Amino acid sequence: MAGEIIVPVGAEKERLDQFLAGLEDLGLSRSQLKELIDQGLVNLNGTPTKASYKLRAGDRITVEIPPPKELTTGPEAIPLDIVFEDQDLIVVNKPKNLVVHPAPGNYSGTLVNALLHHCGQLATLGAPLRPGIVHRLDKDTSGVIVIAKTDLAYRSLTKQIKDRTVEKTYLALVHGIPAAKEGTIEANIGRHPVNRQKMTVLDPAGSTRSREAISHYRVIKELGKYALLEVKIKTGRTHQIRVHLSHLKHPIVGDQVYGKKNEELKAEGQLLHAYKLKFDHPRTGARVEFEAPMPAEMAEILKNLS
Repeated sequence: MAGEIIVPVGAEKERLDQFLAGLEDLGLSRSQLKELIDQGLVNLNGTPTKASYKLRAGDRITVEIPPPKELTTGPEAIPLDIVFEDQDLIVVNKPKNLVVHPAPGNYSGTLVNALLHHCGQLATLGAPLRPGIVHRLDKDTSGVIVIAKTDLAYRSLTKQIKDRTVEKTYLALVHGIPAAKEGTIEANIGRHPVNRQKMTVLDPAGSTRSREAISHYRVIKELGKYALLEVKIKTGRTHQIRVHLSHLKHPIVGDQVYGKKNEELKAEGQLLHAYKLKFDHPRTGARVEFEAPMPAEMAEILKNLS
């Protein structure tokens, strides 16, 4: 059961499903929310309601997320590229096309299913659909991700992420060469007001729904009409790097949502790779660092551009 959500001033007359889909912490799409609403698992002021209900400031919403069926009945034998593992955590190099955790309507074939098969059990804290998950990567983003096997690890890692002491470093191939060879993008991010499946840069002065987002980038190599960037993020908003680089007018190659419609390079998904992760080990306190090699497709495209 999610905690009670109070509708703020400024969200009046917005549809219930649109409003909830814009809540990043809830992590549910509009279609997933409609399914929960149709099942009577979303209550408004104590009673079930409709997805089309127009909100009023002060309305009280609760969302009940049922336990994932597949997680309790059938872990899946999906291959894992394990970078590191001990009693508390497991670090994996996630490939493209692998969803991190189940969601309503998509309970199988995810990284969590694979981890449950490999580990037997993950941390019990957190949302029932996301056991052990302390941060996420988009389906088409490859790279290093850490998962908590114990509650001790879950508490430690979530606190470190909240305190912004976890260092996440990415590689991105983008269109064009940024004028500044390094810089910081500070632009608040929130749900797109029209396309609720997308995130966008929003002016915090005109939106109560945007959240602070900070990305640092550095040009590693210029490759004709493209550039390879190293990107470090201070915050972990949904689609943050993809939105920020598109906002900078240098979208990621292969990004079918925030990128160019016509691509010369035929990449299968965005060329964004989480290649380095640093944090304090939950049990020992030692600073640890893990890296994941660039996927073959991305490495081949860079080689051909050089």
